[in-house]
Amino acid sequence: MKITIIGAGNIGSAIARGFAKGRLVSSSDITCTVHTEDTFGRLKDANFSFRLLRDNVAAVKEADIIILAVKPWRIQEVIDEIRHVLHYDKQLIVSVAAGITFEQLNTFLTRNIDSDSLALPTVFRVMPNTAVEVMSSMTFIAASNASEEQTEQVLTLFRELGNVMLVEERLIGPGTALASSGIAFAMRYIRAAIEGGVELGFYPKEAQEIVVHTVKGAVDLLIENKSNPETEIDKVTTPGGVTIRGLNEMELSGFTSSVIRGLKASK
Repeated sequence: MKITIIGAGNIGSAIARGFAKGRLVSSSDITCTVHTEDTFGRLKDANFSFRLLRDNVAAVKEADIIILAVKPWRIQEVIDEIRHVLHYDKQLIVSVAAGITFEQLNTFLTRNIDSDSLALPTVFRVMPNTAVEVMSSMTFIAASNASEEQTEQVLTLFRELGNVMLVEERLIGPGTALASSGIAFAMRYIRAAIEGGVELGFYPKEAQEIVVHTVKGAVDLLIENKSNPETEIDKVTTPGGVTIRGLNEMELSGFTSSVIRGLKASK
């Protein structure tokens, strides 16, 4: 399987490195297009055998899967550049551009076969988060004009990079808020807890170690026990205890409502 990633910036290069660490795709079968010396240097030094090109047209000619990882405002420009060499009968198009809908992608990609018929591509919208690089992403996938076999192929590919969820297109935006923006929200909690740990008397490195492993432990409990967060909270909130006092103080400051408002604003 040959994969081309158009636009190897932060998310594109993270996807490339994640695939290269997996078992399904050899790094030598991954082509990345780069347009800055900085990006070229970072990928060249990544200890993988990526094929690095500056020519988008040359990059897509032999690809089985083409991942469009450019900024949303560059999607039409890039598609216009490569559309004439795409083979819709054997190539899959994957867009990770936030906010670019199937309707827009199909408008950009559809081309005339003759005066009476149009060629329609198989297109996927994929929304990973930056944890793809460490193969721990929460990735949402929606499909358009795809067979079950093609959909399973894309799901299997991105399962190498973490957890995947096949969703309707309408849930890509909410998924972005929960999982992609959600990485930043989780990091902000971790940062705040570290600062609190320092105020409590720990050195910053000690506080970070404590908080990171505490968050990991909380996640592991939910995954292993398949439980609800409230169930795990109840286990440590004894009547009149310090935990419930801390939780109530956070709620008094709008903790839950702030999280919900932040998620809705990011949708």
